[in-house]
Amino acid sequence: MEKLFKLQENGTSVKTEIIAGLTTFMTMAYIIALNPNILAGYGLTDGGMPLWNAVFLATCLASGIAMICMAFLANKPFCLAPGMGLNSFLAVVVGQIAVLTGATYVASFQAALVIVLAEGVVFVVLTLCNIREMIVGAIPYGVRMGIAPAIGLMLLNIGLGSNVFIATFNEEGAVENQFFVMKDFFGSLTATHAAETMTTAYPTMVLAVVTMFVGLFVIILLAHRGVKGAVIIGMLVASVIHWAGQALFLGTDPFAGLATASWIPAFNDMFELTLFKFNFAGFVEMGWFTAITLIITFCMIDMFDTIGTLVGTAARAGMLDTEGRMPQMKEALLSDSVGTVVGACTGTSTVTTFVESASGVEAGGRTGLTALTCGIMFLLCMFIAPLAAVIPAAATSSALIYVGIVMLSGLKHIDWEKMEQAAPVALMLIAMPISGSIGHAIGIGLITFSVINVFTGNAKRQYALTYILAIIFLVKFFLVA
Repeated sequence: MEKLFKLQENGTSVKTEIIAGLTTFMTMAYIIALNPNILAGYGLTDGGMPLWNAVFLATCLASGIAMICMAFLANKPFCLAPGMGLNSFLAVVVGQIAVLTGATYVASFQAALVIVLAEGVVFVVLTLCNIREMIVGAIPYGVRMGIAPAIGLMLLNIGLGSNVFIATFNEEGAVENQFFVMKDFFGSLTATHAAETMTTAYPTMVLAVVTMFVGLFVIILLAHRGVKGAVIIGMLVASVIHWAGQALFLGTDPFAGLATASWIPAFNDMFELTLFKFNFAGFVEMGWFTAITLIITFCMIDMFDTIGTLVGTAARAGMLDTEGRMPQMKEALLSDSVGTVVGACTGTSTVTTFVESASGVEAGGRTGLTALTCGIMFLLCMFIAPLAAVIPAAATSSALIYVGIVMLSGLKHIDWEKMEQAAPVALMLIAMPISGSIGHAIGIGLITFSVINVFTGNAKRQYALTYILAIIFLVKFFLVA
């Protein structure tokens, strides 16, 4: 392990790295079930469960392989999986292809996989030609240092906002209402008002809130005492509280799903529906302009989401040099490119570096052994997926909120007296959590930096590529259909 991952050189140990990998896995395990839910149309399409099974296995395989690449190529603790946002966008594209071509959902899905394949191939070429590294270098130092705290606010928004919601269902079994912690619980005028609004969902919401904050406070107290496994211990404590609350106060069995869960991977569904099942004819039928526009859009979103996550998480881990650059950036970018190609070949959307990697970094992860541990867990989930499903969302929120808080410390690196730093960072801080897109927030930051420098007479030749990227983002925001 020492020879492979240079543990002593990075000030870590096997135990710390494994704990960090498990921590990251627990915070991002939700993607294993959520990704096929989104891409297979929640089982309501003509593909039904076979397509869900295929995307589920593709998610585990592509994520695991990408993290193995990250471990051995870059030796970094960053973990990868099909990205949220990008998978939702691909699902919309699949629906549009079905409308345009009149094809079935499965055939349209297979056509959309061609877009993902093209993006992955483009990224492999750009990475090998060092173009993606040049783009990273074109992000000004101040903007680069602002990415980590902006991601911190995004994590806080996810942990307190979208990560935990309670759904109610109508008589037909369809979702009737969704209630969220910050909006519906803390946003209510009084506890009575919240209970009346949420009706039967209120007790479950109370349990989720208690779980979330007890887990958060356990993590903070343990971290204050210097306990290395503070994050994962806090998540485990929160999980136990949630399971006990379900059994004692809600009268439900938190492990009921394990009794009827299937432990045998449905490889046959993947072989029949998604493994190398590219529908090139359906892809061409969309029209070349539409197809190329979609490929460019996917590339733009994924490129800056990945760059932002890598730079932001590396900044928190102290992996950036004095100029804000990360060693082995090329190898880290190549890992997500390979993951995207594997994802396309097996049947899932774009694979990207997950912002939840910050939880493993906060747990002490500093080398590729963290990524390898998480990758192995994803591969094992092909056989033990039901176990990952019992981790309550409220417990993962505890970790996301804590990591979001500590990542805000990066604001100390910003020179708030210089408006060319302060304005782009301030806008990124608000844009990232609201838009939910790291890439779009960076784009707003680059546009702001460029406008300030050009119109104050401070435009410098060294920022030529920065200005070009700002123009590209302007085109994307206002002109791309």
